[in-house]
Amino acid sequence: MTPLHTSTTVSRVLVVDDHASARESMADVLRHAGHAVQCCSSAVEALQQLERWSADVIVTDLKMPGMNGLEFLRALSERTIDAQIVMVTAHATVASAVDAMRLGAFDYIEKPFGADQLEQLVARALQHGEQARSCAAVPAPQAPPRGTCDQVTMIGTSPAMTTLRQRIQQVAPTDETVLITGESGTGKELVARNIHLASRRAQAALVSFNCPALSPQLMESELFGHERGAFTGADAPRVGRFELADRGTVLLDEITEIELPLQAKLLRVLQEQSFERVGSSVTQHVDVRVLVTTNRDLYTEVKAGRFRQDLYFRLAVVPIQVPPLRQRREDIPQLVEYFLDRAARRLEQPVPPVHPSALHMLVQHHWPGNVRELENIITRASVLCGENPVTAEQLRPWLLDAPPLLTEDDDSPAAREALIRVGTSLQDMERRLIEATLEHYQGHRAKTAQALGIGIRTLANKLRSYGYAPREKSFLRAA
Repeated sequence: MTPLHTSTTVSRVLVVDDHASARESMADVLRHAGHAVQCCSSAVEALQQLERWSADVIVTDLKMPGMNGLEFLRALSERTIDAQIVMVTAHATVASAVDAMRLGAFDYIEKPFGADQLEQLVARALQHGEQARSCAAVPAPQAPPRGTCDQVTMIGTSPAMTTLRQRIQQVAPTDETVLITGESGTGKELVARNIHLASRRAQAALVSFNCPALSPQLMESELFGHERGAFTGADAPRVGRFELADRGTVLLDEITEIELPLQAKLLRVLQEQSFERVGSSVTQHVDVRVLVTTNRDLYTEVKAGRFRQDLYFRLAVVPIQVPPLRQRREDIPQLVEYFLDRAARRLEQPVPPVHPSALHMLVQHHWPGNVRELENIITRASVLCGENPVTAEQLRPWLLDAPPLLTEDDDSPAAREALIRVGTSLQDMERRLIEATLEHYQGHRAKTAQALGIGIRTLANKLRSYGYAPREKSFLRAA
């Protein structure tokens, strides 16, 4: 069972939209999801706000008077703002979408969209930012020319990390498909970023797609786009990820979540570099390199009939295994130092010292959540310890492999219901854990899914089977 280690800081979201009703509606949804939200009515106002208030995610409209969304993105790219950008538009075009992605936008969303869609997209943006930080991506001491593997450095000097860097250097200059495997939290996305930045495609976009985030019905549209009227709700054309990544790289995160019918279409893209949008007979041709990640044994999935064998052989041209943190324990002190320093800068406080016994405990821990778990532990320690030393006694309760949500001495009705007793079925245990976690996060599904280590779609499907209704609120097109 994956331990429920979570960040102790509230994520901050800046909403930028010139329409007051749309701006406040999005802010209400995001506040309900547990985020700290600030609103601005223009890009100029947003730039001023960002001088005194740091944001983890910026949700901005594309079409605004004065400085539009793309101009806003360009202005942000000139500043050292560590935030994921989500573009909101009712006027998506190929050109604007590509420009937004190339200027650093994480993703875009078209009006009309539902509250759940907005929550999930912001959650994915936050997760993307956390993964980039937790993988310890830092600028090299001396910035080398673009297209070299040292442009983004992974922290660690262990033999396992040395081998990983060598493999990246070998595969990056090619256009071959790369299968990146490893446990959750090991840094598979960082490896993909390094491969892209060291390739001849470094000047083009790296377009990521989180496969567990969408239903099978929407996944095809997200990957390949759709035409107006292709299905219910498709009232405007949609540009797919492969078109956005033309001449660049597509990263398919957790590839095993793509269901069998769509796998056939993906195989064609890999073989022929062509596809059709949903609802269209016109063939689109692209020039993309494909990188995929998975935390599962892909060949086991093939033998179980859940993954196409021909697609497996096409994807596994160059496999790269990312080592878990327990296999590179000698890197932990350096990672701890990095995370402490980064947390201190965010909290605007001195870096707290770490007692030798605490460091020894961290090195000896099994780390089922890998680098991501380590980052959360260090961030929590930074918040709670302040300038005081981090001790083993403080860390010990957080390093259990499966910390209980409730304890035996808790006599509340919720505790009596949720305590797991001998003879409880696995299905019932799972349901109680999901419901307890959902209650803990006050109904916030994206945070619940992240804490449980499952995809938002998987969580939604399980809740639906328990009788939970989906949220209905939606955002209409702006005038």
